Amino acid sequence: MKITKITTTIKVIALKTPFITALRRVENVEFVRVEVSCDNAMRAFGEAPATMAITGENLQIILSCINSLKKELISKTPHEALIVLHDSKIGSSSKAALDMALMSLMAKEKKVPLYEYLGAKSKTKLQTDVTISLNSVDKMLHDAQEACESGMNVLKVKLGSDIAHAIEVTKTLSTRLPQAKLLIDANQAWSLKDSLLFIDAMSETEIELIEQPVKESDLNALKSIANATRIPILADESAFNLEDVKRVLDSKSADMINVKLMKCGGLSKAVEILEYAREKNVKCMLGSMLEGPISINAAISLAMAYVDVIKYVDLDSPLLYKTPSEELEFCFDGSFIV
Repeated sequence: MKITKITTTIKVIALKTPFITALRRVENVEFVRVEVSCDNAMRAFGEAPATMAITGENLQIILSCINSLKKELISKTPHEALIVLHDSKIGSSSKAALDMALMSLMAKEKKVPLYEYLGAKSKTKLQTDVTISLNSVDKMLHDAQEACESGMNVLKVKLGSDIAHAIEVTKTLSTRLPQAKLLIDANQAWSLKDSLLFIDAMSETEIELIEQPVKESDLNALKSIANATRIPILADESAFNLEDVKRVLDSKSADMINVKLMKCGGLSKAVEILEYAREKNVKCMLGSMLEGPISINAAISLAMAYVDVIKYVDLDSPLLYKTPSEELEFCFDGSFIV
């Protein structure tokens, strides 16, 4: 099986409401879809969303990166192409789109579903969180109440640089929605001082974790925060690839790692991280950007293969689409992916 053609298209999916974090505000999921075709009529797809604030890639950069590799990948087997891909210097999201297409082709060649190719013995029911975007206290409470009423009880709460607001939101949600599990995500918006203020304020408030409170490069601050609390600290932007993950864990700068296909370069690289986490007995979140249905399908297949390592699943993009996608390989039953 050899690659004969690689094509790209731009896709846009409208959101129900704006998605707001400390880093960005978006109203649509915008992504590049890549199709890789082979000489035996097999084909597979991958996707990469535009997340300039995180990966440094917009739609045009992703298109340019993928186009720059086409000639090198044509006439190669998917396995050979995978080696060439990860030897290249293109962006991580661009790599992820091609990687998931190539891995899907390798699964098809073995005549097994992707989740089985990645190591899952069977389909597994997964529970995802749902994102509560950064907004006023009243609006965030309203959105959280709606989520809980629809069966979502794991809430990923986006907070910003106003630490007083962050404390008020968290305490309000904890008090008003005691059945909800709160995953606090600051998206690098806090200083060390503010992080410690937040932790001190949470002494009688139950939360599951705090995600990336400080700038990605400030591992010293991240370690100080991890040492100051029993609340698990989750590294996200500080841990793009396996080398980053080793640096974070070896320095004891965080307790957990958020693994995202778009950060690490795709399924094959996420497998390397999850295998390392398994070896070190470190629990992970399998996260995502705002992504299209094909990349979410791929991430779910991966989650099924590493249920012993992945403690939290953050694959709620389809819940945020204005119109349900017919390209999903699963459905939602409350907070569960079936």
